[in-house]
Amino acid sequence: MHVIYLHGFASSPGSSKARWLGERLVRSGVSVHCPDLNEPDFGTLTVSRMVGQVEALVVTLPAPVVLVGSSLGAFVALHVAQRQAERGERSGRDDGPHAVTRLVLLAPALDFGHHGMTGVGPDGLERWRVTNRLEVEHYAEGRRRDVHYDLYADAQHYDSFSTTTTLPTLILQGRQDHVVAPEMVERFAAGRAHVRLTLLDDDHQLTASLDRVWRELADFLDLTAD
Repeated sequence: MHVIYLHGFASSPGSSKARWLGERLVRSGVSVHCPDLNEPDFGTLTVSRMVGQVEALVVTLPAPVVLVGSSLGAFVALHVAQRQAERGERSGRDDGPHAVTRLVLLAPALDFGHHGMTGVGPDGLERWRVTNRLEVEHYAEGRRRDVHYDLYADAQHYDSFSTTTTLPTLILQGRQDHVVAPEMVERFAAGRAHVRLTLLDDDHQLTASLDRVWRELADFLDLTAD
């Protein structure tokens, strides 16, 4: 099994959550891949670029491939799976030698590009559009960075609620999340038989629930949780 971990916005493959889960997956015999979604430049980041980057990695790996995404990385994971489903509809098959077979979405920003950016507001979005610059805290780099408006404009072409992929999906969402609304995630999961939603007494980072996250992930992937 190959697991591709997709970090969140302004994060990196070196995040504490990526390292923590990656170490346990490796101990369970899983091959772990953590692409840097900031590359080649954080300022020009778009969802389409990230989706393409992940797809390029998937085709180098034999199935089964599992995508584990955090926040914006979860949004990307879902739409990689959706593009796979669309290719399957055109070809008459939804699997292949490099197929993604399962999704694990952690605090998934499923309405990114439609709900707005946390803390920006309508006036801030308009300034971002006009100036093509939004200064954000890049947590992985420990400094403020500018990101172009193309990130937000491009994201509006991706509608999570209209996706048709039926890959087995585990969602872990904090009830005290002030970045991703738990109610939005519950609406997404409702009526989707292939989605297993677990609500945790935690915030967006899920830091206080990492042991539970690991147990849920290991059970979903049929691994032994140590």
